[in-house]
Amino acid sequence: MTARTVAVLLAGGIGVRVGLGVPKQLIKIAGKAIVEHTLEVVNASPVIDEVIIVMNAGAIEQLDSLKDSERFPKLTRIIPGGETRNDSTRAALTVIDEDPDTKVLFHDAVRPFVNERILEDCVDALERYDAVDTAIPSADTIIQIDADSHISGIPNRATLRRGQTPQAFRAGTIRRAYELAAEDDAFHATDDCGVVFTYLPHVPIFVVDGTAENMKVTEPIDVHIADKLFQLQSSSLAADGELPDMSGKVVVVFGGSYGIGKSIVQLASQAGAEVHEFSRSTTGTDVRSRGQVKKALRTVHERTGRIDAVVMTAGILQIGPLAKTKTKQIQTGIETNFLAPVIVARAAHKYLKHTGGQVLLFTSSSHTRGRANYGVYSASKAAVVNLTQSLAEEWSGDSVSINCISPQRTHTPMRTRAFGDEPSETLLSPENVAAVSLQVLDSDLTGQVIAVRVEDVRSRTS
Repeated sequence: MTARTVAVLLAGGIGVRVGLGVPKQLIKIAGKAIVEHTLEVVNASPVIDEVIIVMNAGAIEQLDSLKDSERFPKLTRIIPGGETRNDSTRAALTVIDEDPDTKVLFHDAVRPFVNERILEDCVDALERYDAVDTAIPSADTIIQIDADSHISGIPNRATLRRGQTPQAFRAGTIRRAYELAAEDDAFHATDDCGVVFTYLPHVPIFVVDGTAENMKVTEPIDVHIADKLFQLQSSSLAADGELPDMSGKVVVVFGGSYGIGKSIVQLASQAGAEVHEFSRSTTGTDVRSRGQVKKALRTVHERTGRIDAVVMTAGILQIGPLAKTKTKQIQTGIETNFLAPVIVARAAHKYLKHTGGQVLLFTSSSHTRGRANYGVYSASKAAVVNLTQSLAEEWSGDSVSINCISPQRTHTPMRTRAFGDEPSETLLSPENVAAVSLQVLDSDLTGQVIAVRVEDVRSRTS
């Protein structure tokens, strides 16, 4: 009989160093708590049979939403952790079956970028070893210091590794190590492999390769790095695959008369969706008008009985020095590029709540840095990014997703009016951006800013 494999997510930390006022495992990145991202990866792994979360006892009730047998069928328990990492491991061992051959993987809940290859390597290694660690080479020189902060040694970097998780064991091995540790009044270890290394020195600990991305969110800067890593992941996801099957879906596109919006209408229709397009030129719909946006959505819902996705592509790009720009033009730019997405998202929520649907907004690659002569446009697009991330958190309990596409330079009438004719090889086509948009609509992403870059498209089509 094949031994079972149990993954234990250690989420007992209180997040003192990260400094955001909540346990670090509950910090939301890309629309979800970090522990939720980690659980999604581990639950989806075919080599894992069961998942247990060991949670900070003072915040354990905040994981109640994860107790969803349809979404996380492998999650069997969420139990309170102890005062230390080792205490949390002991707590998990008390609820794992007594079979000494059971494979147990202990993984930091705040390492959300663990991948399937690492999980498989750990489980496979337990066929030959009773203890397994995950580590990566050190890119930095490691030094030893004495009590006076003087260098006392410089180990050979080639033999050094930076430890990560998972750490994996046969249950009988890790239990025996902790039994011996309990008899030692001077016991101290920072991780589970350290317990085996100290108290079962005859047991070899095999090391599998981790990845640089398998980082631990511990310091404030880690939150920002993790956010960018999620953006890179979603960009990669969006760049792969064919046109999704959208049969039976109802999609509403605001600003669908030309450019990217028109391409989304065309491709979504080809993918089988029922698409309803609204714009000032085709339906007389002003996206800055709350009443007109609400009327458009209500009309579609009355006709179809559902709305699965609402896409907002309308925007205007005005070029010129701020000091010489008329106040009316500034107001129009802000209203169209930021207020309108707010209006559309707010009005769409009640319909998407019933279908578990998604709002898709659009920013610009200029959102990361203000550009001379179109600062109001760049600022408005940066605001759309913040809106996306904040609404992903607000709507997480409503099963409504919201994402934002950030296309690089795109050959649209709006851009041509602003910049004139440009070399075609330097521009995305609207169809490129629309294809990525449909893949995002077909995903379970939320709170993501998905970059669509010219070089990515060129490499896929060459």
